[in-house]
Amino acid sequence: MIETQTLWIVIIGLGAGSFFLRFVFLGLIGDRPIPDWILRHLRYTAVGFLPAIASPLVLMPPATDGQLDPARMAAGVVTLLVGYFSKSVLWAIFSGAVSLYGLLYLLG
Repeated sequence: MIETQTLWIVIIGLGAGSFFLRFVFLGLIGDRPIPDWILRHLRYTAVGFLPAIASPLVLMPPATDGQLDPARMAAGVVTLLVGYFSKSVLWAIFSGAVSLYGLLYLLG
């Protein structure tokens, strides 16, 4: 069990770090134009962030104790293909969810 003091130190530290990161962009350079090369890189933030969140859940799912699962792998492939061809995050997420739950129902 984590001590209360340690928990509050972590919470305050994470809050201060989060504030600092936002302040650097909004407080210090918020009124200046951002160069095109930075804007170009910022466009890819979601593209890099979403797969980083989803990949461990597809490759080592906690529901199967870290073992590969054909239903989750297939749902990941469906999500990737639908996202690539439709260029729509919502359609990709929806199709992945439907394929995952459909395959889990059929296989389980």
